[in-house]
This record gives sequence, structure tokens and C-alpha cells, in this order.
Amino acid sequence: MWTQNRRPRIAWALAAVALAILAVGLAGVGFATPSPTKVTAVRIGEHPGMTRLVLELTGSVDYRIFMLANPDRVVIDLPEVSWEATPLKEGTYIGLVKGYRYGLFTPGTFRVVLDVGGPVRVQSSRILEPQEGHGPRLILDLAASTWEAFMAEVKKAALPAAPAASLSQPSPQVSPQVPSAAAALGPAPMPAPPSQAFAAPPAPEAKPGKKIVVLDPGHGGVDPGAEGRTGVYEKYLTLSMATELKRQLDATGRYQVVLTRDKDIYIPLRERIAIARAANADLFISLHADTIDNPHIRGLSVYTLSETASDQEAAALATSENKSDLIAGVDLSNESPEVTNILIDLAQRETMNRSANFAEYAVTELSHDAKLLSKTHRFAGFAVLKAPDVPSVLVELGYLSHPEEERQLREPAYRIKLAGALVKSIDRFFGWKDAASKT
Repeated sequence: MWTQNRRPRIAWALAAVALAILAVGLAGVGFATPSPTKVTAVRIGEHPGMTRLVLELTGSVDYRIFMLANPDRVVIDLPEVSWEATPLKEGTYIGLVKGYRYGLFTPGTFRVVLDVGGPVRVQSSRILEPQEGHGPRLILDLAASTWEAFMAEVKKAALPAAPAASLSQPSPQVSPQVPSAAAALGPAPMPAPPSQAFAAPPAPEAKPGKKIVVLDPGHGGVDPGAEGRTGVYEKYLTLSMATELKRQLDATGRYQVVLTRDKDIYIPLRERIAIARAANADLFISLHADTIDNPHIRGLSVYTLSETASDQEAAALATSENKSDLIAGVDLSNESPEVTNILIDLAQRETMNRSANFAEYAVTELSHDAKLLSKTHRFAGFAVLKAPDVPSVLVELGYLSHPEEERQLREPAYRIKLAGALVKSIDRFFGWKDAASKT
């Protein structure tokens, strides 16, 4: 009887061991998440009558090409890829291409934006299949064109996207050997080019007693922002700073923190505003870092909204920052009146006053841990500060063109100090605000 009772148990034990071994084996051979296609190299060359862009790839991809004007750009949208190519240095561009940027544009879409020196046309584009030791290559040939023909292409790009069913038919700019966008990216088609709609995420569930603070790491994805002396991009520093500030605010237990982005992805200026308003934010802080021609100038500054900038430097900075959507290859010419009004209307007077109050607290607290720019509280017409009902500030963390300041901003210990000062500023601001509401 003992032997009969034990046999089923032994059998079950052996089966369990076999299943465990099988699971380990399967995990190692077939169920890992596939790696995305990589861009391993980029080249730009001038040929008779044309300029050629080559992207070296590890796999074949679908792509979409369209053009935008003012400034003139050629935009290439790819499925989400991993960019591992060494970027070309500024000043090394040749032919019709005067510069380029790249990065994650929306989840599932990677964007490459080419700045061109005048009207161009796509002479040809194709995926070259692997050969002679090379993987697949995306080859784009650009030729000079007329303004009339270029603007016709720009207008064509602004038309509504074709229904998903039509994506199975290759366009003149897509190689017939490349699978359709729907096949490459799953059941949903690639996002429409410039007229793409951006929806703010749903408002987070409010937590009783907690103030909602929205942190906005400037730039991201295809919009890298300023470049430091050692090649570090603003978009990485602002994300690191926002992440540290969120960590410290969460640790207090007093705040509910929302990030406009938590990875290297492009977020349009108007969507950053929409995120803050959808979250019912009590405070919006946009984080940035700047560069300037003079490498001796350094210092942190805090900006609040004004259509009249406090000085020429502030005006120039606001102008460059407000071009973010143009840099990323977005057409703003067909905005709805509601979005346009959010971007251009002055904030309500009470909101502007509250923004200024927070700025003063921030300047006081940050002065203990950072070198400040003279006239630290400044005014400019930054688009991200124009939510009419959310107190908003933009913090310029320093100048990446200054060797010592760039070094500091790259150090976690320095960012921890800056975040600590901002937490104290936020505490003081809401303390003042709560006291004022009781009088």
C-alpha cells in the first residue's frame, strides 16, 4: 500500500521537474522580446545632381516621407528603431542637407528630420536588401526642385491620412519589397504625418490632501535641445533632473507628481500644456538648460510668463524654445482655435501672480545651492507657460556652454541639491497659497 500511494506523488514530482526544465529551456530559446531594428550608421554624400542619405539597418523597415515648409524640412517616419549610429558633427553636412535630428516621436514611431537649404524633391527612396557584408539600407536621394513643386508636396502631406486598408498598396516613395505599414507596426497604421492629433492622457485619480505638481522635462526624442561642450544633450539632463525631483517630492508624501514624459520621447509644446490641465495641476514646472555663445556666462534663472520679455536675451531664448514643434517636424498651420488660443492667450492675471510668487520662492531657495544669473527672475513668452489656469514656471538650470556648469549638471549629487531646493520652494509656495486662501 505504501508503494502504491507513493507512485502518484513521485510521478507528479517528476512531471513538475520536467515542466520546470522545459520552461527554462523555452525561456532561453524562443520567448524573449525581439530586439528592435537598429540604425547602425548614417551617411550623407553629394552625387551629380543629388544628395544621398543612407541609413544602415539591421532589418528591413517600412517608412513614410513627407515635407514641411518654413523652415524647409524632409521628414522620415520609421517604426520604432534603436539608433546606434554615430551622429554627424555639426558643420559636416554637405549638399542639400544642412542638418538633421532624430528620436522617438510617438510610441511606435521614430522620426528623422532633415533640414534642407531650399526646395527639394525626393528623386528616389528605397530599401536596399542585404549584400556585400551590409545589412538592409534605407537610401533617400534628394534633388533640387522649384518652390511650386516643393509646396505642392507640402500640401499633399497635410491631407488626411489614407484609410488603413490602402496601406497595403506601396506608395511611390516606398519600395515594393517593404511590407506595408500595417504589417510592420501591427494592426494600427503609422500615425498621420503633420496633422497628427495629440491627446492628453486621462487625469490621474486625485489623492485627498495632495497637491498635484506636473514636472516637464524639456525637449525629448527628435528634439534634443541644447548641446553641451562635451556633447551631452539637454533632453537627457532635464529628464534626469525631473526624475530626481519627482523622487524627492514623492518622499514627502505631500504631493502627487505627474511627468509630461518619463523617457526619451518627443512631446509637443501644446500637449505639455494639455497634460497639466488634464491633471488639474496645482503647479507646473518646466525644466531646461541653455547654451550661449559666451562660454564665460553661467547661472540658473527662473522664468514666468510675459509677452514682453525682460531683456533681449530672454526674448531670444523664448523664441528658440517655442520652435520645438518645428524642430520635431510638426505642422502647426492647421491648429484648432482652442489649441491656438491656449498657446497665444495671456494667462489669467491671478495665475500669473501665483507663478511670480513661486518664482520668488524658487530664487531664494536655489541661491543657497547654485550660482544664479543676475536678475534671476525673468519674463518671456514661453509657450509652455501659457496654461490660463495653472501657475507655471520655467527653470533654466544653467548653461551647458559653460564648462563647470555643464560638469555640475551631469553630476547626480548636484541635481540632488537642486531638487532639494525646489522641494523647499514648492513647500513654501503651497504654504503661502493655503494661508492666503484662509484669509
